[in-house]
Amino acid sequence: MSVVRVQKRQLEKAKQEKAAAKRERRQSREPLGEASGEAVGAPEHAQDKVLADLAALHQRYADEQLSLEDFEEQRAELVSRLRVD
Repeated sequence: MSVVRVQKRQLEKAKQEKAAAKRERRQSREPLGEASGEAVGAPEHAQDKVLADLAALHQRYADEQLSLEDFEEQRAELVSRLRVD
């Protein structure tokens, strides 16, 4: 096998391991959000704060203060708090 193939396989394996760890972190946090019932019946002012936080997050990403992975993780958490009517 060539060195390039070996390196490519190592990179792919590292990506898969990182994705698995990220999935586990998200799954371990989900019960906390579900138990508190944040998204169900949340007051309107709380929704406004979530939207403001989401806009600030997008701005921080646009200003290159966050990596794509951190942005996506934080965005997913904020979006999960939004109430959809």
